[in-house]
Parts: sequence; C-alpha cells; structure tokens
Amino acid sequence: MLKDNFNDLLSFMVVARERSFTRAAAQLGVSQSALSHAMRNLEARLDVRLLTRTTRSVAPTEAGEQLFMRLSPHLLEIEQELTALRDTRDTPAGNIRITAGEHAMTCVLWPVLKPFMEKYPDIHIEVTVDNGLTDIVDGRFDAGVRLGEQVAKDMIAVRIAPDMRMAVVGSPDYLARFGVPEEPEQLAQHNCINMRLPTRGGLYAWEFERDGRELRVRVEGQLTLNNLPQRIDAAESGLGLAYVPDDTVREAIAQGRLIQVLKEWCPAFDGYHLYYPSRRQHTTAFALLVDALRNA
Repeated sequence: MLKDNFNDLLSFMVVARERSFTRAAAQLGVSQSALSHAMRNLEARLDVRLLTRTTRSVAPTEAGEQLFMRLSPHLLEIEQELTALRDTRDTPAGNIRITAGEHAMTCVLWPVLKPFMEKYPDIHIEVTVDNGLTDIVDGRFDAGVRLGEQVAKDMIAVRIAPDMRMAVVGSPDYLARFGVPEEPEQLAQHNCINMRLPTRGGLYAWEFERDGRELRVRVEGQLTLNNLPQRIDAAESGLGLAYVPDDTVREAIAQGRLIQVLKEWCPAFDGYHLYYPSRRQHTTAFALLVDALRNA
C-alpha cells in the first residue's frame, strides 16, 4: 500500500503541475492510459476526487490543489537531498533547465554552452527559447535570462552580458524610396516590421529615449514576425523598417546592406542577467554554469 501510494502520489504531482496527461506521461515514461488508471486508483483509495478531467484539459480540484501545495515542499526537499548526494561525485553532474529569449540564447547563452558542455559531459542542460516573460518557479526552471530591468526584485540576478542598444534599420533602397525618419513620430508614415508579444498578444511598442524624454511608439506595417533573423532579412529585402538589437545588424550596417536611423533616440540600457530564486538550493553543476556565464 505504501509503495502504491507513493508512486501514485508522485504521478499526481506531475499531472497537477503540468495540467496535462500527455506531458506528465512523457516525463514519467509511462503511457497516458496507465497514468489515468493510476490516478483513478489513487482517488478510489483516498475516496476523494483530486483531478477534474475534460476532453482538452486536466486540473486539480480544490482537494487536489491542497494536496499539491502540501506535498510540494517535501518533494522539493527530497530532490535537493538527492542532488546534494550526487554532488559528492568527483565529476560534476546534474540537470539544469533554463528559459531565455531568442536573442539571449543566440548571442549570450549558446556561445558559452558549447564549450561548457564539452568540459562537463555529465551535466545535462535543457533550454526553452521563449520571448515571453516566463514564470521560472511555476515552470520549474532553475533559472531564466532577462534584461536587467525585467528581473523581479525577489530574484538573485547575475549580469552575464554588457549593456545593449536597439537599432532601427532599413535597406538603402527602402530609405531612398520612402525617406529617412528624423523623429520617432515619423514612423507612422513608414512600413514597419512588427513583433507580437507572446505574453499579452499585443504588438510590441518600439521604445525610444532622448534628453530625458521617453517614447513608446506603436508602429504599423504589412508584416509581423516573431523570428529575429526573419525581421532582419525582411528589412534587408526592403520590406520595411525593423527594430532589433544593434549587435545583430552591425555586420549588415558595416557592409551597407542596412542603414541605421534614429540612432540618437536609442540609448544603451541594462543588458542580460541570469536570474533565479534566492530560496532555492543550487547544485555544483548550476554554480559552475553561473560562473561560466558571469566570466564569459
């Protein structure tokens, strides 16, 4: 009975966290039908309904949510003890989950991760690329990467990149045809390549600042793209103006494929930080990765 209850409770915790039999079954390495059967058996033994099931979703009932909240700290403590035991090995090992935006992954994380993983073959790293402001605690990530101004005050933040700037760029052909904007307000007269925010579904407002004056300009255009390389390619192809991190277009500007405009309206701002909860006990593997990113 104890073994059955423990195994089924562990399965329940994964289902309640993921709110999906499909994802939970994949994590646990069992079939969805076996997992569903185990949940029904657990509910029968406890004589209480723990999960509400529909054809499209699964969610904890009030009793299930209470059970999940009570068990979570204890399971986390067990995980930390097991992790501490693994850390006694001579070779650093463990699993690290990180969430980061596309630009941060390409320009900051990936150049560090490649040599890091060669140096520590027993450390396994999972990176989820997401341009939204992911809740790393709810998503059970060990850490995330955000711009300094976006990191919550209750998190530990480690700078892993210098200050950065944004750039408004267009092709020489486009600017010859439609003119060069001198003020951000003039972007209303241009075909601008938009990006939709994944967290709220709205279009990203381009941000500018000059002499203490801050502007957020909601631009319009024929094209909306979430992929950074495609936005740059669209600008090079003369499809409109793009608003992108300046380090991603320096080569194109130097080679004359793109021209930067409104440069005086794009000051430097706080660069990328690795952030993580202050209350969480971290592994040797995680500490090694933090040091690698900090000193890159």
